[in-house]
Amino acid sequence: MESRALATLLLPFIGALWIAVAPQRHAKVLCSLFALLATLGMASLAWGWYAAGQQDTVITLYRYGDAELFGFVFDRVSLLIGFAVVFLGLLVSIYSCGYLTSGNREHPHEGTNRYYAFLLVFIGAMAGLTLSSTLLGQLLFFEITGGCSWALIGYYQQPKSLRSALKALLITHVASVGLYLATAWLFAKTGTFALSAISQLDSADKMVVFAGIMFAAWGKSAQWPLHVWLPDAMEAPTPVSAYLHAASMVKVGVYIFARAILATDDIPHVIGVVGLVMATFTLVYGFLMYLPQKDMKRLLAYSTITQLSYIFFALSLATFGSRMAFEAGIAYIFNHAFAKSLFFLVAGALSYSCGTRMLPRLKGLMRKTPLLGIGFCVAALAITGVPPFNGFFSKFPLFAAGFSLSAEHLWLLPLLVITLVESVASFAWFLYWFGRTVPGEPSEDVAAAAPLPATMQGVLVVLIIMSLCSSVFAALWLQ
Repeated sequence: MESRALATLLLPFIGALWIAVAPQRHAKVLCSLFALLATLGMASLAWGWYAAGQQDTVITLYRYGDAELFGFVFDRVSLLIGFAVVFLGLLVSIYSCGYLTSGNREHPHEGTNRYYAFLLVFIGAMAGLTLSSTLLGQLLFFEITGGCSWALIGYYQQPKSLRSALKALLITHVASVGLYLATAWLFAKTGTFALSAISQLDSADKMVVFAGIMFAAWGKSAQWPLHVWLPDAMEAPTPVSAYLHAASMVKVGVYIFARAILATDDIPHVIGVVGLVMATFTLVYGFLMYLPQKDMKRLLAYSTITQLSYIFFALSLATFGSRMAFEAGIAYIFNHAFAKSLFFLVAGALSYSCGTRMLPRLKGLMRKTPLLGIGFCVAALAITGVPPFNGFFSKFPLFAAGFSLSAEHLWLLPLLVITLVESVASFAWFLYWFGRTVPGEPSEDVAAAAPLPATMQGVLVVLIIMSLCSSVFAALWLQ
């Protein structure tokens, strides 16, 4: 397991170095190849853990004295989320091979070595973060993802994209101060960086560590007031938006919060209260902000902020001892990654074929481009939690756990009602845009749509299937 984990972690970095010196024509092939190898590595880790009896395992790789510096943790959470982020990295790599070409009607451009190298580094960093057994390891890969996001958001080298990249880097780096604080405090109190050491802390020290982790999580996962970088980050190429801002980077925050919860018992309830209140406020704010959006990517950015609030809501409920809420949060991370990636990549396909992603200019997708019409429909239904799509099987246990806890904590009821109302309202809003864009006679832009490359079509088909089936995988894995 140790050797396979190291290979899974290091292969994307090795691939990035190879791409940096390879001819440009080989970059996309090398990126997809090393992303595939990393995906196979993560799948082999998951299979090895499952075949060995599903025993949670921690392997310490580096220590200094009694202090654990870095190691791997293999359990149902790290392997499920680790596989999702690496597999989606592979899909985005394949999609990029078709998207970043001169045939793209909105951004005619051949992908450079820089793009594919940073994408691989990001995949490797996400593998390292999900498997890390120490706060110091999480901090290292947290910062690597920040640097990669700066490079990929500003990829087109336009003034607006460069400003957006710098904004994302600064805000998420400010948020990382919380993780620095949590890491230093844990070491000062326990003499180690191991996540498992959080359980040794007293209540006051746990509050400090969790407060630092939560602040870092708010920044990375775009929660108010540290959310402002995410809408502007839509200046990135759409495959980057799909990976960083739906599947991986924005999931870093909720993941490190989930791992801290999993590592300890008796979490101070004030952490859960603050998490629930902030998640509810951010959820309503995000919904109100995506109502006036006409640019499909900006609408999806604010929708992502809202969906991340649901995950924070579930994990905050878990601090009160609800196993169902915790598993709902983990399943939400997994399921949302596929559904929102599908939505972003549908937006990218519209940009590629129609030359625009402005919703008022898009109509009649089903007649001209049925795959995109189906993808739009499936993604909208999955995101808003309509059965039998994967979002329903994340939202239902979240509300079930919340209403169960409200019998003991009556103050939860207003928050749950607000969250439930937003869920219904978001379905109505996406249904409105579905009616405006998918059925009917094609608009001028849609009628002139160019065919999509086979790589883009294949990825969309896989994500449509996963938006229907991923909840089954999550439920079987987490049981």
